[in-house]
Amino acid sequence: MSGTSSVGGRGVYEAGDQRNVKDSEKNEAQRYKEGQPNSHIANDSKDERSIANKLDRESKRENESEPISKEARDYQADPTLPAKKHGNEPSKGAKIDAELQQEEEELLKKKGIK
Repeated sequence: MSGTSSVGGRGVYEAGDQRNVKDSEKNEAQRYKEGQPNSHIANDSKDERSIANKLDRESKRENESEPISKEARDYQADPTLPAKKHGNEPSKGAKIDAELQQEEEELLKKKGIK
């Protein structure tokens, strides 16, 4: 029936684009490392990685530290920064957090820890 199509010639459908991998090449490949970096989302329910590969990845992730963005570090240093950055007055809780943080830093400096 593809011979009667007006979309394209027979070569479009029968060009042999699909090529099978040789069995010898299949066994040599390291299956876990074939994909591109960040091509798998860890919590994706439709991800088709094997359970062994998921367990392997999680065991490697235990040793990694999660990167903290510059913005998150700035917010940790000054709890009032997000409000100030948006042109608002910091909330009462943010002001109290800033005071507590300053007091803790002073105590640590007195003890010689920081």
